[in-house]
Amino acid sequence: MLSASEWEVVALSMRVASVAVLISLPAAVALAYALARRRFPAAFLIENVVQIPLVLPPVVTGIILLYVFSPRSILGGIASDVFGVEITFTWVAAALAAAVVSFPILVQAMRIAFEQIDPVWEEACLVYGGGRWQVFRYVILPLASRGVLGSVLLAFARAVGEFGATIVVAGNIPGETRTIPLAIFTEINRVGGQTAAIRLVLVAVVISVLSLAGSAMLSRRLYRPAQKRGSGG
Repeated sequence: MLSASEWEVVALSMRVASVAVLISLPAAVALAYALARRRFPAAFLIENVVQIPLVLPPVVTGIILLYVFSPRSILGGIASDVFGVEITFTWVAAALAAAVVSFPILVQAMRIAFEQIDPVWEEACLVYGGGRWQVFRYVILPLASRGVLGSVLLAFARAVGEFGATIVVAGNIPGETRTIPLAIFTEINRVGGQTAAIRLVLVAVVISVLSLAGSAMLSRRLYRPAQKRGSGG
């Protein structure tokens, strides 16, 4: 059984990962759909820019976020002076770090889901007078909903596991920014903390396995009907 402090860590991780996915979801949906259709010249460049957090060392991502949201920066200064909110070294900073790191996974997985939707559906709706927003909202998005949800599960699992960028921009503050990976790091460096570390490792493994299983199940249900339609001519 987890201790009270360990449950606190798990709850904080769930909140950070959930907020991370929610704040990046609208932009990810729009960008994934645009990249799936590739109807603009800069698609290749934007796709590569989106993937940068995947290849950058997470610590570098954290340093960039630290400069961007520091109280001395423009964004951090506005948040601090106008709204009285400090972003760095709070759970909000942890959520931002998780959002940036998981964003490429969210976009790429959803792009694949949108690519499975036959453009004929979109063209037919446009011919019959539907606007692009209406077509996307009432036709494309419902057809790709399982793939979108599967992408959200993958991004959520990645956000839960975020460590490098988080420890730089949010720190390792108990009860405030100490998520599961940071708690594991803390416990393995503390005398007698190995047992607690193992418990948290098991929690992380369970979250990852459930997220991957859910995403795989949703993706399988999305792609099988498309394959059947294609084989039926």
